[in-house]
Amino acid sequence: MKKVAVIMGSDSDWPVVKGACEQLKAFDIPYEAHILSAHRTPDKAAAFAKSARANGFGVLICAAGMAAHLAGAFAGNSTLPVIGIPMKGGAMDGLDALLATVQMPSGIPVATVALNGAKNAAVLAAQILAVSDGALAAKLDQARLDMAAQIAEKEDKLQGELNG
Repeated sequence: MKKVAVIMGSDSDWPVVKGACEQLKAFDIPYEAHILSAHRTPDKAAAFAKSARANGFGVLICAAGMAAHLAGAFAGNSTLPVIGIPMKGGAMDGLDALLATVQMPSGIPVATVALNGAKNAAVLAAQILAVSDGALAAKLDQARLDMAAQIAEKEDKLQGELNG
């Protein structure tokens, strides 16, 4: 199975980003997490992105706030799928990060999840990898069934309170 790279621009992103790592672990997807900056370590970030396919990665997840150029920098240096997690915070509480992540030039896409949407980034990475991995696809199917069962239990509880 291909690995997923989980890249954050700063260690301050870790409390949110670890949710992506936990979700990847739950799906038994191998991953690596790194701190690389599009601005403070541009050469290292570019080198990582350029060598990611050769190093066994299948998807790149990049989390950054404020200027949020990390996902775009990775997308510009790799043809692997890149998923951007815009991080809340800063003067615009994440709106700037969202716009910087989602507004990519034609030909250099970044799939973008919600502000602080680390778990969804990991699920999307799993869905991308599951295109060619039946066992992973089955895990995703089971996860959806589990979510539906949880909602059904909550509905039963609510109806019990209302009618009991």
